[in-house]
Amino acid sequence: MATVRLDGMLSEFLRRRTVDSDAASVEGLLDALETQFPRLRHRLRDETRQIRPFVRIYVNGEEIGSLRGVATPLSARDSVEILHSIQGG
Repeated sequence: MATVRLDGMLSEFLRRRTVDSDAASVEGLLDALETQFPRLRHRLRDETRQIRPFVRIYVNGEEIGSLRGVATPLSARDSVEILHSIQGG
């Protein structure tokens, strides 16, 4: 199972910072997280299912934008980090 780490801002919706996932892709992982933890819904993706601009997802330290985006495959040895930056002024 891939290990998923969420930053402090997102972990408040899960009450933990790390979860395991057997999802085959980043998109499958996001679907599973939003199903398992409904409070995450609309925090990671917008209503069109696009990753919000202030959310960064890394697989093994590489941002998914430089990989295959949400189609990036996941394996049991992968480490995924989901970061939610703070916006405002």
